[in-house]
Amino acid sequence: MKPVVGAVVSNKMQKSVVVAVDRLFHHKVFNRYVKRTSKFMAHDEKNECNIGDRVRLDPSRPLSKHKHWVVAEILKKARIYVPPSAGPLPANSGSKSEVAASSSS
Repeated sequence: MKPVVGAVVSNKMQKSVVVAVDRLFHHKVFNRYVKRTSKFMAHDEKNECNIGDRVRLDPSRPLSKHKHWVVAEILKKARIYVPPSAGPLPANSGSKSEVAASSSS
């Protein structure tokens, strides 16, 4: 088997991830290209993968009932949204309430 490239869709397990691999093939009857998705469970030794990461999987010996792949490398990290902290605003932020209070006085 050759290495495959896919996107991480789940990392809720310890040292394991689920990777979705897309492939295109030509359908002879419809004369169109059809996309199919396969999901593989893979071993992530250091728990580095997050949802949305693009990873390369290498085949390995069976590690568990469903796990026969190992994450070889993370090709592209996903952009993770970090909400702004709910702490106090800085003095020069110019929030609407401060601007409205200063203009009305």
